[in-house]
Amino acid sequence: MPVLPLGAVPPSAAADGRRSRPAAAPGPRPAAPVAASTGPRTPAAVPRAVPARPAARVLRLAGLLAGAAVLCAVQQARPAPYGDHLTPGPAARSARAHGAAVEAYDGRTLRWRYARAGRRPLSVLPARGHAIAVWDDGLVTDTDGRSVRWHRALPAAGGWLRRQGGTGVLRPLGRGILAVVTPDRIAAYRTADGDLRWVLPARAGCAFRPERAVRHGPALLVAQPCADGAWTAQLIAVDDLGRIVPHRAPLGNDRPGTAPARPRTGKALAPPR
Repeated sequence: MPVLPLGAVPPSAAADGRRSRPAAAPGPRPAAPVAASTGPRTPAAVPRAVPARPAARVLRLAGLLAGAAVLCAVQQARPAPYGDHLTPGPAARSARAHGAAVEAYDGRTLRWRYARAGRRPLSVLPARGHAIAVWDDGLVTDTDGRSVRWHRALPAAGGWLRRQGGTGVLRPLGRGILAVVTPDRIAAYRTADGDLRWVLPARAGCAFRPERAVRHGPALLVAQPCADGAWTAQLIAVDDLGRIVPHRAPLGNDRPGTAPARPRTGKALAPPR
């Protein structure tokens, strides 16, 4: 019989012991560990925007260019304000009304031409490289050959201008001031920008006669016939500052930002005796 080491179990006994022990009942499974809460839940990751493809960018750019082209076409198709039609050119020494347009010349050379749709110039006043015109609809314009610098409308003067013809309506007053004489009023504009400087209405029952106005030094004498009244009230004198009267307040006619002209202190016209 073989000798076994101390503490060893015979193979037969070990086999018998495995068969004799009852099988252990399966116990409950341990619960899954709960993750400790350490703060607010992190939101789910937002997928990044997929960059536009090169073809989509090209289409978008083409759409923008097409829209810009349409806007330019609409801009060019709009009619010019006041029906202006200017054939530009360099500054000229003289200008005159010719048919339905204002034309400027150097000698016999035509420099520029300015017309208005359906309108006719009645009188043109050349003034140092530009031309001031009064039209049959009561509009006064100033043109230098490159652009129409300003437009000014005369109230309720269109019918009278078409009958009278515009003689004596445009009257320069010096110091860059233009007087526009109509039966109802005398309006003075700054020729640099068309700014209205002063207005002198005719007296009740009277009317100005621009064709009978004359210059006397710096003053413009304008007839103002009235149904009744003294003859002294039927003639007035104006200059770039307005009506000539004693102790009148000075009027700044210079453009903003320019040095004011030296005021005149002497009498421009002696009062009637």
